[in-house]
Amino acid sequence: MEAVITLPDTILSSIKIRKSDLNQFLRRTLAVALYREGRLSLGKAAELAGVRNKWEMMILLDKKGVPLDYDAADAAADLKDASIISGTAERMKCVSFHTKNHES
Repeated sequence: MEAVITLPDTILSSIKIRKSDLNQFLRRTLAVALYREGRLSLGKAAELAGVRNKWEMMILLDKKGVPLDYDAADAAADLKDASIISGTAERMKCVSFHTKNHES
């Protein structure tokens, strides 16, 4: 989805943002604001902000002084997901390694 807003040129100079950086600035600002209001989850805020993962979003929120709504259960779920992904990646490396050895 694409949304278009019109800003006066004076706004760009006031907020000291280059036109080329405006899209990222607005996405991150909106993500932080919507997370702060409880309208977006941490994951969805990260997606909107264009950061790589929840951890980067947590850093961005911390820099903006926004408290996290993230508890031990959330961390445990993320660690479980990371373990599953990591385990899958490790098995794929082993298969790839064994395949290469058999080709020699």
